[in-house]
Amino acid sequence: MERGKTIFLRIAVYLIGIIVLALAIFYLPRLANDTAEMYPEFAYLKFPVLFGLYITVIPFIFAIYQALKLLTYIDHNHAFSQMSVTSLKYIQYCAIMISIIYVIGMIYFLSQHALHPGIAIIGFTIMFSSLVIAVFAMVLQKLLRNALDIKAENDLTV
Repeated sequence: MERGKTIFLRIAVYLIGIIVLALAIFYLPRLANDTAEMYPEFAYLKFPVLFGLYITVIPFIFAIYQALKLLTYIDHNHAFSQMSVTSLKYIQYCAIMISIIYVIGMIYFLSQHALHPGIAIIGFTIMFSSLVIAVFAMVLQKLLRNALDIKAENDLTV
């Protein structure tokens, strides 16, 4: 496959990763300080929220890395390989991990009586999106495994 066909996807993945890193580094601390000043009764949640968001960035960046590896495999005509299946497996695990982190965060907010409906909607949206990505990666992983099995069977019969 020509390398140019995955350039758009590669640019999109890089752009998403850069935006998330920039928000995590520059915007989140300022937002946390402003929110703590506006709502002093919830200021004690500033550091647990920042910790949870930064913990979420780790599997997200790892999933971005795995997506770039998958695009590299596609560029080098290794889309139907065990390496692609492994990358999809890691993407699936990262998405599940993000969902679990948000479930834990929502339970923590609920226990602190700080689960505002707006925060709950954002949290549920991120959890649902992550689960959709995990299921999609699982389906693609199963499809690739089946294709690898068929390819191995055809190689043996020829």
